[in-house]
Amino acid sequence: MTTAAFIPAAIGVLLTAEPRAKAAAARALAADWRAGRLAAPTLAAPTLAAATDTGVAALPLRPARPDRPVLLPPSRMPKRGRGGSVASRVRLLHALAHIEFNAIDLAVDMAARFGAEIDADETVCRRFVDDWVGIADDEARHFGLVADRLEALGAAYGDLPAHDGLWEAAMATAHDMTGRLAVVPMVLEARGLDVTPDMIRRLDDFGDTASADALRVIYRDEVGHVAAGLRWLTHVATARGTTARALFHDRVRRLFPGRVKPPFNADARARAGMVPEDYEPLAEMRTGEAREEKDARPHAR
Repeated sequence: MTTAAFIPAAIGVLLTAEPRAKAAAARALAADWRAGRLAAPTLAAPTLAAATDTGVAALPLRPARPDRPVLLPPSRMPKRGRGGSVASRVRLLHALAHIEFNAIDLAVDMAARFGAEIDADETVCRRFVDDWVGIADDEARHFGLVADRLEALGAAYGDLPAHDGLWEAAMATAHDMTGRLAVVPMVLEARGLDVTPDMIRRLDDFGDTASADALRVIYRDEVGHVAAGLRWLTHVATARGTTARALFHDRVRRLFPGRVKPPFNADARARAGMVPEDYEPLAEMRTGEAREEKDARPHAR
């Protein structure tokens, strides 16, 4: 079977702007990868040469985006509401659709940017790409579920403003595989485990079982996504002679600008392999404050 290079195929997904088309492209990438039609990225492969136009250097710092939604600073975003009215449910689902749309690119970028860096063993690299291509496939499916619910309520993704916080987290960790693993699955996606059950309950209470069912699918799958982040951070930490917890705390304090917010869904986080000692210490101060404290004591460890 003839195989194509993985990174150019991933770039094709990242440079697809139209939301439904991006989701379809991500699902096609996953199908091609699983069928063996794409070659795994390796450190020895020319796809990593900065001089080529097909390597990691060619990955876009920002993926293609549609003209809508308009992106606003988080402080200017309208409140989502509690989900009782149709307009309130549309705001909630639109925000979720935006998260899932960005999550497609986050997972594809993870596989392409760090697929060869994770380990010198190509078999391990393939397992890493397996995980993140599978997650991209999940996120594309999730986007479709939420976009379908928006359409059923007479709306569409792009009708409301959104913010760029998720991709700003990606840009802040583009140079640091461990930072990306710590911040995206283990902070941002783990936050979804904390807040989604309440969204599901509210949608059920308001009689929108179809939307609640879509969120139940997302909630179930996100446990596995958080677990993948922890699994691969543990792999790197072990190779470096440290612990996943120490690496997680360090990277979040250095690279995540916000607060790791309680309350935490300890049961769901435990299913993903996280224990309170992993995340509760990070809720004690803003990570920006931790960076300032570190800067004030440059020789402290």
